[in-house]
Amino acid sequence: MRHDRLPDGFGVRIDPRVRAYSGGRILIGGSPARLLRLAPEAAEMIGDGYLEVTGPKSAVVARRLLDSGVGNPRPRLLPSPDDVTVIVPLHNNADGLARLLAVLRGHNVIVVDDGSDQPVQIPNNRGTRCRVTVLRQDHKQGPAAARNAGLRAATTEFVAFLDSDVVPRSGWLEVMLGHFSDPEVALVAPRIVALDPESNALARYEHTRSSLDLGRREAAVHSRGVVSYVPSAALLVRRRALLTEGGFDESMQVAEDVDLCWRLEQAGWRLRYEPAAHVAHDHRISFRAWFGRKLFYGTGAAPLGERHDPSMVSPLSVPSWTVLATFLFATLSKWGLIGGLLTLATALIRLRRVFTELDNPTRIAAIYLSRGFFAGLWRLASAMCRHYWPVTLVAMVASRRIRRIAVTMAVADGLADWFTHRDAGGLDPLRYLAYKRMDDIAYGSGLWLGAFRARSLEALKPTAPRR
Repeated sequence: MRHDRLPDGFGVRIDPRVRAYSGGRILIGGSPARLLRLAPEAAEMIGDGYLEVTGPKSAVVARRLLDSGVGNPRPRLLPSPDDVTVIVPLHNNADGLARLLAVLRGHNVIVVDDGSDQPVQIPNNRGTRCRVTVLRQDHKQGPAAARNAGLRAATTEFVAFLDSDVVPRSGWLEVMLGHFSDPEVALVAPRIVALDPESNALARYEHTRSSLDLGRREAAVHSRGVVSYVPSAALLVRRRALLTEGGFDESMQVAEDVDLCWRLEQAGWRLRYEPAAHVAHDHRISFRAWFGRKLFYGTGAAPLGERHDPSMVSPLSVPSWTVLATFLFATLSKWGLIGGLLTLATALIRLRRVFTELDNPTRIAAIYLSRGFFAGLWRLASAMCRHYWPVTLVAMVASRRIRRIAVTMAVADGLADWFTHRDAGGLDPLRYLAYKRMDDIAYGSGLWLGAFRARSLEALKPTAPRR
């Protein structure tokens, strides 16, 4: 575990979703949500929700806020962009490379030609305004091996990995570089947005629900959080950290980026998702290519389960009381209703004990219980339509009641998702719902296919969250 001190001048801003009680001495929030108790002296340092590191004591408090997820970093020191080498793994995409190099002005770039049919030629440096080196691999070895080759060839402190089908937006690098003033940060990722969001209906859906786009909210990246990994299409990393941890796993053809994030986390490094930095991606917008890519992503869960704790790849993590209450309510019977209410009451009593030192502990416990229950309910609905759709389909054939419940939940889940993202893509709810369900079928099919290939059901097992 690393224990490097945050530098003076480094700031931490309390996340706006965090709730403070008892004069700021108790904070509830983070991902996953937790209760953080602070000493009175530490609470006074935070003041109006912002803490600046001015010495060893404030550095300890700042680190605790960051590690608990209730605070977000606000660094003031900026490493030089000259300390960054851009690495581009490439296979048969000369047009994408030319487009990318046109916006990488003044950078050192290493293009790793991963066995392209036509070897990549060194571009005209005056035309690209960056210094380009091409490394040629005679046979295709995969993107993980190409990135590792570039990583070994680089000499700068930081390395940016950019796929040949992306285009960075203005200021992308500077926004992410500041995070490395925290000496424990090994990796920062930008938000991946659509390069052309308006070409057809599928493009508008992908603009809203791309697997690469992790949303608008900044977050720490850790395996059991809301942002559990970041895609390798665009990454900024501390070169020493990746070399120490062995870089990308070259034996993996899918989910190698997830594996890298989790190995860095387990080694004690910090990782950040920075949505203020934008990198545009050329999404697949033909149905066949789009469906195939979603299916391909689903196959990554099984190999991840072989390398890491299987619970980390579980498609469904919901407290047992949520599952029991949902099942009882779903019976649509008098005794089911009574049983569901008793289950929730029991959970409320247990949760209330956590908040006994606060004013109105029953009210606070009821608020968080209701939030947790409805969040768990939607996770169940989503898993039913996405990860476990083959099981749901069989159950629908066997039972009329299950068929009604499943159809209702599938429509409700899709419409709720559309309502949440309606401002981003401008797609009508009917087509959005159709694409959402096809998205889920593709990923779920890949999940089951990966499990079949691995001869293991670990990637399909639901779990209860750890306390």
